[in-house]
Amino acid sequence: MNKTLLSRFFYLSFFLILTSFNNATSKGSKTETSLKNIGKKVIANASSAMSALLYEKLDLANAGLSEEALSSAVKGYEKLLEEGVLGNTKYLTIVDLSQSSRKKRFYLLDLENNKLAMNTFVAHGKNSGVDNAVKFSNTPESEASSLGFYVTKDTYSGKHGLSLKLVGMEDGFNDNAESRSIVVHGANYVNSARVNSAYMGRSQGCPALPEAVAPKVIKMIKGGSAIFVYHPTEKYLQGSKILNS
Repeated sequence: MNKTLLSRFFYLSFFLILTSFNNATSKGSKTETSLKNIGKKVIANASSAMSALLYEKLDLANAGLSEEALSSAVKGYEKLLEEGVLGNTKYLTIVDLSQSSRKKRFYLLDLENNKLAMNTFVAHGKNSGVDNAVKFSNTPESEASSLGFYVTKDTYSGKHGLSLKLVGMEDGFNDNAESRSIVVHGANYVNSARVNSAYMGRSQGCPALPEAVAPKVIKMIKGGSAIFVYHPTEKYLQGSKILNS
């Protein structure tokens, strides 16, 4: 996590630890109370507090992002940060597939400067649904979107121009991303001109962006940043090791 958010996170953690300790001692709590369990609760509370701060600071409600999506994204970001797999900690990207494809459901959060750096359209896989994504798959050639956390890798120039490789971090949900060639790229079927259509253009499972902004976004988030593809599907929310560890 960047220095600004990290300092806030530890401040909140320390404050909550003191509060928990004072409450416990004032109630005559037994000394065998597990500090480990208290610590886990404190970190969870601090994470929730961080999400609340971001949600308000970046005015994400007006941008259409749900608090649930942000809370899950922040929790996963912190887990990936703890595991040391993030080389680019400045950005956190959220693809909110609970929204219509005609909504700007791609959110690029600049955690260092506490701002919403980009909010634009993003495609889902054609076999995930028409306007709304309702079905997800990790299976090769499924042409469906995969939920969960990804970490960005390096860029390359392909048939869609500048593109960004992704590594799926969740076994059973998106760990086939590389073999499926799931990447971030620009596409002419994703743009504001299609907002009044029945649905936005769809991909083969890639989070495709408008051609006008794709190169800029890719250059910002390359090199090990976190991307979270969200949908309130219980199978994922309950089965994700990142969200439930």
